[in-house]
Amino acid sequence: MTATATTLTPPVTASGRVPPLAGLRQTFTMAWRSLVAVKHNPLELVDYSITPIMFVFLFTYVLGGQMAGSPDAYLKYALPGIIVQNTLFMTMYTAMALNTDLTKGVFDRLRSLPIARSAPLIGRITADLAKHLWALLLMIGLGLALGFRITGGFGGFLLGTLLVVVFAAAVSWSAVLIGMLAGDAEKVQAFAFTLIFPITFTSSAFVVVDTMPGWLQAWSDVNPVTHLSDAFRGLLLGGAVAEPVLWSLVWAAGIALVFYPLAMRAYRAKV
Repeated sequence: MTATATTLTPPVTASGRVPPLAGLRQTFTMAWRSLVAVKHNPLELVDYSITPIMFVFLFTYVLGGQMAGSPDAYLKYALPGIIVQNTLFMTMYTAMALNTDLTKGVFDRLRSLPIARSAPLIGRITADLAKHLWALLLMIGLGLALGFRITGGFGGFLLGTLLVVVFAAAVSWSAVLIGMLAGDAEKVQAFAFTLIFPITFTSSAFVVVDTMPGWLQAWSDVNPVTHLSDAFRGLLLGGAVAEPVLWSLVWAAGIALVFYPLAMRAYRAKV
């Protein structure tokens, strides 16, 4: 009986801490739990599949003729920006999911288990990054079907995809902080729309910055979404990308450095 209990209980050090390797396994277990939960929640599948498809179709065929003379021409410019916008919006799903788990007492139940304290949080972020990747690949596939061509080569595609995922990982820490501090999921959603809509629409994601008024260009030139959109677009289509890639990484590092400690502090205070 003692042997069985020892086998089932995850290893814990004398100080009560879970060893790093065991904590890593628990993190991936929690990530898998989040991914498997999709089949029990079809609405989440809609968020990560149908919504990205709608974005591509609406921007391409509703705005394409006005913005670039034809949907095909606009698709070539706008698809990378649409993907960046969709990725940023989806980071807020992390905030809403964490907030829902918090209010429903999921973390209270997990606290009673001998697992690493950070495993549920890192597992959630890891699972959501996998969902970001799924949505990105889905949108790229749809773009290819509609006539978009990756002229920057397969290497450019891989580097661009990696850059977007890294940026999403950094922004996820701000989502964690919002999810921990917001009173409910509705407040998380309201904050997300209020913050992300202005940032994305005042960037080069959908329009050339030179067409904006001078005062707005000044903001757009330093907007992190502009840097990420230009970098992703350049990597997919080919061209000079060193500067936007560098600034995208600088912004990602800055966001992570600011929000990671704040998010972890809020998380430890709640869990």
